[in-house]
Amino acid sequence: MGLEENIALSQGDDPEMLAATKQARKTFKYFWRELSWERRRIIPGLDFAAVKIGFSDADMGPDDPEAEHMWVSDIECNGREIRGILNNDPEWVTSVKAGDPICEPMSALSDWIFAINGRAYGGFTVNLIRGRMPASERRAHDQAWGMEFGDPEAIEVVYVPTEPVGFLGRLFGKKPVIDPEERKRNMIEHPMCVNMEESLREALQQSKEMLTATDDEGWTMLHRDALAGNATVVKLLLEHGADPTLKTPEGDTPYTLAKRFGWKHVMKLLPN
Repeated sequence: MGLEENIALSQGDDPEMLAATKQARKTFKYFWRELSWERRRIIPGLDFAAVKIGFSDADMGPDDPEAEHMWVSDIECNGREIRGILNNDPEWVTSVKAGDPICEPMSALSDWIFAINGRAYGGFTVNLIRGRMPASERRAHDQAWGMEFGDPEAIEVVYVPTEPVGFLGRLFGKKPVIDPEERKRNMIEHPMCVNMEESLREALQQSKEMLTATDDEGWTMLHRDALAGNATVVKLLLEHGADPTLKTPEGDTPYTLAKRFGWKHVMKLLPN
C-alpha cells in the first residue's frame, strides 16, 4: 500500500484545503477512537492508519511552501500532541527525514486516514485532491494507495459494515449501502465498546486492579477511555470506583481529556 507523493502547500492560498484541514482536525477523535480499539483487538482490524502533519523549519526559503505536509504512522496521542514515525522523505524541510520519530502539537495535524477491509475513512485533503482529478487519474491514484476511497464528496469517518457489491456490482457502479441508523449509533459509541460491556463488568467485579493500574505513561484506563470517547467503559469504571479526579503526568483529568476532543456524552459522566 503506497502513500501519495508529498503534498506541500500554503493552506492560506487555498480556502477549500483550509476547510478540509479544519474538518480533519474536528473529526480526528474518531481516528483516535478507532486506534484505541485496534490496540485491544486480538486480531488486527485496521489495514492502514496514518495522519498528515505540516512541518516547517528555518531553512525553508521565501519561495518554498509555508509547510510541507507529510504522512506519519505508528500514532500515539495524548490530546495535546501527536507522536509517530515519519513516512515521507521531505523535499523542503531539512529538520526531519523518513523514519524519524516526530512529536508535533495537535495544531500541526492536516489530515487522517484509516482503512478497514480495503475501505478508507477520513482523508479530507486527499479527497479534495481526488475530487479535482479526472476519473482516470483518480482510479490510478486509488490503485496506488491500494484502497477504496469512494465518493470524494461523501467522506465516512466511522466504520459501518456494508454488504459487498462484488465485481459486477462495482462494474456497473453499484454502491455499498450504509444503514444511516447504524452510522448514527457508531458516531456516538464504537460497537466494540458496546459489545464488551458485560465482559468488562465481570472483570471489574473480579478485580479492582484495573481501576488504579497505570500504563508506562502514568495513565489509568479511565484516562485512556475518556480521551477515546468510550462512554460505556467510562461509566462502568466509575460505577466500580475509579477515581475521576486523578491526573495524568501532564496534569489532565479524565474530564479535561474528554473535553479536549469534544466527547460530550463522556463529559456528562465526569466531574469537571
